[in-house]
Amino acid sequence: MSKVLDATPKVLELVFADLTRARRSTTGREGMTAEQVVRCAVLKQYRQLTYEELAFHLEDSDAFRSFSRLDMAQYPSKSILQENIKAIREETWEAIHREIIGHAKKEKVETGRTIRIDATAVETDIHHPTDSTLLADGIRIITRWLAEGKALSPAPQYQFSDHQRVVKKRVLTILNAKKEEVRKVAYQNLLLYASKVRDYALVAIPELHAHMSSEATELFAGKVLAEKLERAVGLLRKVISQTERRVLRGEQVPASEKVVSFFEDHTDIIVKKRRETEYGHKIFLTGGSSTMILDCMITRGNPADTEQYAPLLERQKELYGRMPRQVSVDGGFASKDNLAYAKREQIKDAVFAKKRGLSVLEMAKSSWVYKKLRNFRAGIEAGISTLKRAFGLDRCTWKSWEGFGRYVWSSIVSYNLLVLARTKLAPA
Repeated sequence: MSKVLDATPKVLELVFADLTRARRSTTGREGMTAEQVVRCAVLKQYRQLTYEELAFHLEDSDAFRSFSRLDMAQYPSKSILQENIKAIREETWEAIHREIIGHAKKEKVETGRTIRIDATAVETDIHHPTDSTLLADGIRIITRWLAEGKALSPAPQYQFSDHQRVVKKRVLTILNAKKEEVRKVAYQNLLLYASKVRDYALVAIPELHAHMSSEATELFAGKVLAEKLERAVGLLRKVISQTERRVLRGEQVPASEKVVSFFEDHTDIIVKKRRETEYGHKIFLTGGSSTMILDCMITRGNPADTEQYAPLLERQKELYGRMPRQVSVDGGFASKDNLAYAKREQIKDAVFAKKRGLSVLEMAKSSWVYKKLRNFRAGIEAGISTLKRAFGLDRCTWKSWEGFGRYVWSSIVSYNLLVLARTKLAPA
């Protein structure tokens, strides 16, 4: 893995640009180099470590220190590691990925002539969402920020009450209620407290916007709290609305209109037939015959697989300068339009795992080729399983939509480095 990184020096230029983007001064203590940062990031994803664990192993392990190219006097703390690793943007990780794919092409490890595509869901770091727990979350964080506002100097004039104790009781009542009527009354009571807390925040927001602290270090603390409250109130309004519609009026609330988290509000609801509902984002992975992941497309919402077939192939054309010769995809991508598109683009064999009204000879030149490519597609399931089990792609632990993209791409880069390393070490 170290040799592959040495063979792709442009990676360091990409990371260096991100590390220096927000730096305002060239003075002060010398920090980590771009090479050290990217190698530490790879180690973190490869071994699925927290920043605290990574800092410990970098201090304790000669192998970790050697791979990371740390000097004898360098012992980065968890906060330094987090600050530097999270400075690498999603676009940069994707560019690093393309450099590694280019190296694999140069070394003739992966040509991109035969590819396989599948979709999977990556969860965000949230608890299972219910209307009652979401209302409790909104009440809790708004109450906390209102208390922080009152602690400013001089103290703002707004007043509020802490209803968290009674809110917890109502959530437990809803959870344990055996009768629908008891549950409904508890929800009505919980909605009443949520509305009260929302109104407290609406009074406090203009005061906090106008607040100027007497302490220089907290000069604009009121404005920051006001902006946080505005966002939280907007989300709480949606949660109150969806609870009233679903619980009190018995409506079916569309997934696109639901809020599932106050902390990771970008989270989508991913519904698949005969499977449990997942909360995160859908990603589309393109794999090659080397088992490397050649491309990844992260989407918002829960788009149909059939709509992503052409965009995924266009990305392959951009990556390799040509369309692949053979494409094998999951049955969810199957449609006459997608097959017609593949044939127009001179793809010799375009195989779908399920026929869905398409004939074998329309997709491939023979039944033998069809079966071979259909079995080949199943191999990407092993890659997805490895990414989820060994590289943490089952659940993203980084915050925000931007953090989600960085996490996914850093996992894929680390996985591809390992595949390349194993390919190089394999006996001829």
